[in-house]
Amino acid sequence: MKSPHSGREPSRSARLSPTSSRRALRRYVVIGSVAVLVGGVPVTVLLTAGGSQTTGSEVAASAHLRGQQKPARRQANARAARYKWANAPINGGGFVTGLVFNPKRKNLAYARTDIGGAYRWNAKTGSWIPLTDWIGESNSNLLGIESLATDPVNPNRLYLAAGTYTRPWAGNGAILRSTDQGARFTTIPLPFKLGGNEDGRSMGERLAIDPSDNRVLYLGTRHDGLWRSADYGSTWRKVASFPVTGSTSSGVGVSFVTFGKSRGQGPTKTIYVGVADSGTSLYRSTDGGASWSAVPGQPTGLLPHHGVLASNGQLYLSYGNAPGPNGVTAGAVWRLTTGTGRWRNITPAADSSGYRYGYAGLAVDPRHPKTVMVATLDRWWPHDEIYRSTDQGTSWKAISPRAVYDNSAAPYVGRSIGHWIGTLAIDPFAPGHVIYGTGSGIWGSDDVTNADRGAATHWSVRAKGLEETAVLGLISIPGGAPVISALGDVGGFAHTNLRKEPPTNFTNPTFANTTGIDFAQKATRVVARVGTGNQAKGGYSTDGGRRWTPFTGTPRPGAQAGSIAVSADAATFVWTPSGDHAYYSRDRGATWNSSQGLPANAQVVADRANPGVFYALAGGTLYSSTDAGATFAPRATSLPDGSLKAVSGAQGDLWIAAGDSGLLHSTDGGATFSTLGTVTTARGIGFGKPAPGARYQAIYITGTIGRVSGAFRSVDGGTTWLRITDDRHQFGALGSAITGDPNTYGRVYMGSNGRGVLYGIPR
Repeated sequence: MKSPHSGREPSRSARLSPTSSRRALRRYVVIGSVAVLVGGVPVTVLLTAGGSQTTGSEVAASAHLRGQQKPARRQANARAARYKWANAPINGGGFVTGLVFNPKRKNLAYARTDIGGAYRWNAKTGSWIPLTDWIGESNSNLLGIESLATDPVNPNRLYLAAGTYTRPWAGNGAILRSTDQGARFTTIPLPFKLGGNEDGRSMGERLAIDPSDNRVLYLGTRHDGLWRSADYGSTWRKVASFPVTGSTSSGVGVSFVTFGKSRGQGPTKTIYVGVADSGTSLYRSTDGGASWSAVPGQPTGLLPHHGVLASNGQLYLSYGNAPGPNGVTAGAVWRLTTGTGRWRNITPAADSSGYRYGYAGLAVDPRHPKTVMVATLDRWWPHDEIYRSTDQGTSWKAISPRAVYDNSAAPYVGRSIGHWIGTLAIDPFAPGHVIYGTGSGIWGSDDVTNADRGAATHWSVRAKGLEETAVLGLISIPGGAPVISALGDVGGFAHTNLRKEPPTNFTNPTFANTTGIDFAQKATRVVARVGTGNQAKGGYSTDGGRRWTPFTGTPRPGAQAGSIAVSADAATFVWTPSGDHAYYSRDRGATWNSSQGLPANAQVVADRANPGVFYALAGGTLYSSTDAGATFAPRATSLPDGSLKAVSGAQGDLWIAAGDSGLLHSTDGGATFSTLGTVTTARGIGFGKPAPGARYQAIYITGTIGRVSGAFRSVDGGTTWLRITDDRHQFGALGSAITGDPNTYGRVYMGSNGRGVLYGIPR
């Protein structure tokens, strides 16, 4: 499987926007307005910026009757128009890079992901609660969680080291601090960048709380050495005495921080820090961080992935020859007896396949310090493995040969151990309870101790509520599945039930990434999709996306990905492969002919009323075809590029969500366009069932109106708008994937870069 998320880059802006208490009194400053209808009465919604009770900018909307003061009843009506948000469940779908149990409070556990934020476990519902949906477009870099720490002294305290990329255009990282287990956060900006979606992202934990003095935290970075806070993360100083002050040979810096046993009051004196360097990779301080030295006798040539200190003084380390999650071809597991300084290689015996791999996920049973578990990394054949030892690694038992896998909660993952097992955790209150993260979610067992007596262990998908797919496209079909998704890494799904995970993802062909999807407006059961993978790069369905048939032809050797458009009568497919020109097929993908008159990478859409008409946008020019995609001719020039969409039921009705150039509309097939001045930025646009009494489709956009970003709805053709996301539900950088439901007014489906397929319904 290819590297999930490696190519996904969020918005490059960087504004911090933490949440604050709902009980706090706020003052608001008017920054703009839009017109909406409240209870059938014309109302101006003033977009206002929050006041003194926040540590960042917080946006709210309050209704003001024109020419009057705002009555409480009218303001309540405006708030009632807001949306309730949920996920169309997939359960997982992305790389879970860290899993941590709190050692003091039962059933308190957290998960971190590389692009989808952090989650807290809800034992009552058996599901994960998203904690970082309040992060918006301008600070979406914080949705990549580099590390997390749950306080061993005060379980209500939680810290997230947030920052997705260390590249020059990315914003600096931040510490997100909570005193209520992630219900609310304070944002503490850091003077350096973090890399939650870069190589080595499942190493850790890089952030650690001193169990003897929970005011003290250490944070290891990729390029800026080791940092320390002595005031619950409020302020940070670089540990000048630490030998590694910048990057390392691997490029990923510090890989973990862990504390030794406390021997009195005050901060712990002994601290171990792993560094992803093939030379010296383990350092120790015995004076509370005042001085450091390399631990004698340590192995060389490999990079430590995890380091876990057992209560009996044994320090376990997993190693690979690369940071991972890909490219690891060698590794080992070592144990250091900290009291004597003796090292021992405890690597499980190599299997007979001859495949080369490393080790990553590592856990020690807090109740039974001689029990340790470790996972392989990049053992692609026959599959990865988890080993368990009850004698400090002297002997090991492989878990998978007698494991039973129940994938009913996420059938698309298959009945196998999974891949990229970069994190592994043993419940401190239940030794049989183990969870581990993979490249597509979480598995867990409640009877792993069965392995100690040679009996079968039972595993099930434990990713309910954790949605981490990147959404590349969405469609909603009249009379069909509520939403069909085009996704990165896992292909996509026909979501026939918004409360239940689909029975399978797209197959025949199976894609890694579905990059384009469309349906026929007048023959709605015909759907086509294109993407990337090891099978055919395109396919079609005649039953609304449930079953598929691969294209038997291809426009040219190597053609893949790109976008596809389906004529209103399903007679013509127009495919624009990535980096290529458009091609059309009249026989559902068996043969393809080049469309004439278009430059490469043109975005082609079908007219939703006239089967013979297609449109295309490329290089600022709008083209049209009246011969079902065979030839195109220019219609309008000097346009901004963006997401081109056609409205169902009206020939020639086109919209362009043109990013920072706003929102454009044409009713004459693209000959002329008008710009809607109310919309500052438009990332994506979609359409749904008209409001009761309205004639025009409900319009949904992602973007900015005034200075407020989010998702908006218009029921009058774009004259007035209502914000439908809110400050606690922003979901990072919302892109172009958005569509209304043609069957249910008000319901909208929205894609995210790491929070899965979201849907909203009016409250």
